Amino acid sequence: MKIGAHVSTSGGLDKGIDRAEEIGAEAVQLFASSPRMWRFRAPKEAEELAFREKSEATGISPAFIHGSYLVNVGGDPAMLEKSVESLTRNMEAASQLGAVGVIFHGGSHKGAGFDAVFDRVISSLTRVLDATPEDAMLIIENSAGMGAHIGSTFAEIGRMAAALDNDRVGVCLDTQHSIAAGYNLVEAGGIEAAMDEFEREIGLGRLVVVHANDSKTALGSGVDRHENIGEGNLGEAGFETIMGHPAFRETPFLLEVPGFGDSKGPDKENVDRLKAVRERVRLRAG
Repeated sequence: MKIGAHVSTSGGLDKGIDRAEEIGAEAVQLFASSPRMWRFRAPKEAEELAFREKSEATGISPAFIHGSYLVNVGGDPAMLEKSVESLTRNMEAASQLGAVGVIFHGGSHKGAGFDAVFDRVISSLTRVLDATPEDAMLIIENSAGMGAHIGSTFAEIGRMAAALDNDRVGVCLDTQHSIAAGYNLVEAGGIEAAMDEFEREIGLGRLVVVHANDSKTALGSGVDRHENIGEGNLGEAGFETIMGHPAFRETPFLLEVPGFGDSKGPDKENVDRLKAVRERVRLRAG
């Protein structure tokens, strides 16, 4: 169970490994290009080589790419084309860098309902899988349930995974999004029920990575607001419950928290807090 973080790649993709090492991260997530622009800048060969060399030298792995925030695989035809292109380019970058794959948000059905956009979601993601390298996974992240998000329930994600019927489709479980969507991961009975549902609807074999975020908002709020570890509605006790569950024994945990002090994202304090939780879980397990 490695503890990692989303890091900035300002100055070059390999700088993400430097920043991960500085805060004690053992795994890493990054943007391959700007997440708020459709235009994609593919990694150059020198960047690819530097990233791979630093990752091997430091042991910081696995790596994950986070897709663009603009992606909406349930949108209108123009949006679908842009989303397919964006995901495809990010998947190619993941393969170049030796990353596991691309974690992405499904977007919004704009009030039409999940059933109404289901076919176009599957068609779009099938195109991405067909056009991209076999060594890159397409990783669906559960949403917080705000508004008309696609994939806010395990049942919706399970339907998507079943329809795509591809071993390269994985799932990223975001702890904050799960709490916001009504999955009680904090209490022993709650997490047992949640992970039983995950197994039934999706299959634990598709769980690839966890976004480890505390929550500013309460259970079932439907609101996506991340908080630093131990400062929100999960608390360190909640993360002990999560990390102690067998489903997460070998799953990397990636921080996407605001950070202390300058609020520039995951920092050493958050990494250290989650490492301490991991150690307590290990000691308790004997």
